[in-house]
Amino acid sequence: MLPHQKFLTSLLLLLSGMLLGTLLMLFSGRWTPPERVKVRYTEVMRSTAPYAEDTLIAHSFNPTYLFRDVASHILPGVVYIESSLPHNGILTDDPHHNFEDRFWDRFIPRHRALSIGSGVLISSDGYILTNHHVIDGSSDRIQVMTHDKREYRALLVGSDPSTDLAVIKIDLDNASPLVIGNSDHVQIGDWVMAVGNPFRLRSTVTAGIVSAKGRDVDIINDRMRVESFIQTDAAINRGNSGGALVNTRGELIGINTAIASESGSYQGYGFAVPINLAMKIGRDMIEYGSVRRAFLGVEIASLNYQSARRHGLETVAGVEIRNVAPGGSAYTGGLRKGDVIRSVNRFPVSEANELQERIALLHPGDSVHMEIWRSGQTETVSFALMGMEDEAIRKWVLAEPQAPVESPLELDEQPAVHQTSLPEGFTIAALPVSDDLRNELVVIRVEPYSAAEEAGLTEDDIITQINGQYLRDMDMFTAIWEENKSN
Repeated sequence: MLPHQKFLTSLLLLLSGMLLGTLLMLFSGRWTPPERVKVRYTEVMRSTAPYAEDTLIAHSFNPTYLFRDVASHILPGVVYIESSLPHNGILTDDPHHNFEDRFWDRFIPRHRALSIGSGVLISSDGYILTNHHVIDGSSDRIQVMTHDKREYRALLVGSDPSTDLAVIKIDLDNASPLVIGNSDHVQIGDWVMAVGNPFRLRSTVTAGIVSAKGRDVDIINDRMRVESFIQTDAAINRGNSGGALVNTRGELIGINTAIASESGSYQGYGFAVPINLAMKIGRDMIEYGSVRRAFLGVEIASLNYQSARRHGLETVAGVEIRNVAPGGSAYTGGLRKGDVIRSVNRFPVSEANELQERIALLHPGDSVHMEIWRSGQTETVSFALMGMEDEAIRKWVLAEPQAPVESPLELDEQPAVHQTSLPEGFTIAALPVSDDLRNELVVIRVEPYSAAEEAGLTEDDIITQINGQYLRDMDMFTAIWEENKSN
């Protein structure tokens, strides 16, 4: 064979090999989606033996050794997760996922992308708690690498977008689960450590303090979302999602979920799902395959200074009921529109998201005990919570969100909306809320420097009663108002 023929033959073989390799790369991602594993029960119990309990006092004057000991203990319980997501060749600037950037992906179109994140072992037989957004949309196998670099294919047990939590399972019988703490005991100023895999930097540990509790940062895109995050200044970046937030006793107190950033990277604020909520959701998914959620069946709003004054409260703490779903848990339990919920099962609730968290910890059929403020005095109520199997709750949950209330300027141009202006300096309108509920009497204007403004009345306040008399409509309001003025 002539030299140039040998050269051409070698070149042809090389090109054929490159073509075959390219085809394999293009189609290597088309795996069958992982099936959900069917499980009944596993032993996931709260521990009463924190790792650092006996050494905490010894290290109290030198936190370096305490952090070192706790880190060495908790690292084996945090895993690295890769999940495959479909895409059309263009990856957007996703605030949740941290996409792996491979060299050949810049030149060869692919049908999938790898999303990276973290997870926490919560049982010795391989159950892992992580974030919903870490595995959401996975079209391929979910891969897990443990701290000792063993690799496993994970099966999806369950996922809950409302809390951004998920559970996956690997075939491992001798795992090193973390000790489960109690997030109700977390206090602002506590030292904490965040453990995860930011930017594929495996087993990264950072430290900081708890800088706030009960944060609602509107990061979960779900109508029934539950956000009551632990905020920390321990450095959290993309890839930390699903990782562990632990205290100095070596206990798991949260699942790292989100960051507040204008750059997409750490800027001092990270957020974790409290472990009490995370474990309730995790246990439900392990035992039932989905979350068994209880619902109050109310529309709520946090109190502000003006609304607290209107209710006669000395402190701005509590959650106002704006609407009650007919036949729902709250309705059958005796709650009314205008009540202010002050505590749930002896836990004070100051914000709407704290109330949501307390209810999210319970199951349908569980009894709830509430302290409420009604007509200037404290009352207590107890009743059982309903779930999606109850028709009234299902109808309320699946109902279309109501259209936003129109502005006062638009209302003035619509004579069909019944309005009344009072000389005390405010205007109210009877606005329809839904097909099942009567109109609400809503304050649509408060004149500056008026008696109404001085009394604390604000726009969007809802008037439900006068001197303890509940209002049915505008005519009843006008009659009672005039009667009280004349007395």
